[in-house]
Amino acid sequence: MAHTLPDLPYDFGALEPHIDAKTMEIHHDKHHAAYVAKMAVRNHGGGHANHTLFWQLMAKNGGVEPTGTLGTALQKAFGNFGGFKEKFTTAAANHFGSGWAWLVVNQEKLEIYSTTNQDSPLMQGHTPILGLDVWEHAYYLKHQNRRPEYITAWWNVVNWAKVAELHTQATKR
Repeated sequence: MAHTLPDLPYDFGALEPHIDAKTMEIHHDKHHAAYVAKMAVRNHGGGHANHTLFWQLMAKNGGVEPTGTLGTALQKAFGNFGGFKEKFTTAAANHFGSGWAWLVVNQEKLEIYSTTNQDSPLMQGHTPILGLDVWEHAYYLKHQNRRPEYITAWWNVVNWAKVAELHTQATKR
């Protein structure tokens, strides 16, 4: 099966000022492109799957707290949106080294955890519905070594409509 680099669903600069255009360009055109070109199953295959999802999970006018079924599910699982956001932020900020923070559906329930390198929740039979790349290449140009600053900025571009769509798909199986 041939794999291709998906186009971004927006311009490199669309997520400014939260995620800078140059980082988006390098992240997509260099890092993600390398995963597609090399495609060793675990690292590059995971990198391709993770990034293909990641680009869809951000939008220029994102960041508004989710409502509806997803909002209710987050409240049920984490007490309230603030509790969810705090737990997800902690998973992302405290992840040692390179990897990802995830919100997944596991047997109809929401869970938060992190994975190393390019490991994907798919490898555990879980459905990722929100993921944050915490490899330094995702934020180093603008935020240098300040991962928490990057995470705070990222919350402003989360595409909750897409997360809600993925949640619905994962829970209707």
